[in-house]
Amino acid sequence: MNTNAVIAIHGGAGTILRASMSASAEADYHAALHAVLSAGQRVLADGGSALDAVSEAVRLLEDCPLFNAGRGAVYTAAGTHELDAAIMDGSTLDAGAICCVTRVRNPILAARRVLERSEHVLFTGEGAEAFAAAQGLEFVEPEYFHTEARHRQWQLARGQQRAMLDHDGATLASKNDDPTPHEPIDPNRKFGTVGAVALDQRGHVAAATSTGGVTNKQVGRVGDTPLIGAGCYADDATCAVSTTGSGEMFMRMVAAYDVAAQMAYRNVSLEEAAHDVVMNRLPKIDGRGGLVAVDARGNVTLPFNTEGMYRGFARIGETPVTAIYR
Repeated sequence: MNTNAVIAIHGGAGTILRASMSASAEADYHAALHAVLSAGQRVLADGGSALDAVSEAVRLLEDCPLFNAGRGAVYTAAGTHELDAAIMDGSTLDAGAICCVTRVRNPILAARRVLERSEHVLFTGEGAEAFAAAQGLEFVEPEYFHTEARHRQWQLARGQQRAMLDHDGATLASKNDDPTPHEPIDPNRKFGTVGAVALDQRGHVAAATSTGGVTNKQVGRVGDTPLIGAGCYADDATCAVSTTGSGEMFMRMVAAYDVAAQMAYRNVSLEEAAHDVVMNRLPKIDGRGGLVAVDARGNVTLPFNTEGMYRGFARIGETPVTAIYR
């Protein structure tokens, strides 16, 4: 049995607004990250699979309104929500993903059903919702995903007629004399995705990622999150990766797969491969964001090239570690 079992999560990356951040709001983020890590840690401690651990972690992140996935997802240009998610099992290379769903409460659970019960990998829109319904998954009215903070961000973005990475939106709010307490990472300068990677006691890895996309995005826009190799990737032979950032750039770089490929073909460590992707390769095309990754030996890395990234990791029997700033 592998004694290095570990889970790592992220809740988005972006520009820091430390000056306008209340201590209580910052504490809320740390508490949320800690609770999610503790839940994933329990799954691993009880002998659960890496796939189970990342599914549970991302489900809880989707249910937390602080993050841009599930409840708390950002708004499209049409004032709607379109959600994407993907999951991958490193022991089999099986994967499942859905995109552009509007009423599935937990997109990551739908992605997992695609992995387990479909011959396909990716479903979109109405087809994805029909598949989720046939699997008996919980549906909600679109209002379920609404939060006042995300609605305000959308109105600001709409006023400027642009799409904004979701942790990049609070900065704009502060410039507009918005009196509400801000996130530690500015929602108007934030790449809002949630994700998890894990190594279980049997030595298997898995990765999962979920998002509401970018504020004021065009209807039908799909980013990196549901694309295997861009938003997440997992292979027991190398590592598991979940990304967060400027989705189009992560897609063009096939960023998650690139970490695994560098480990396989350059024979470099997880740390070196992840650092090269995030700090060297992505910035060449203005790619901003970060990733969390774990390898089969239990090494963990959480690099990012923005001012901050909501992140943390937890090993069995140890206190979870959470962080926001660099």
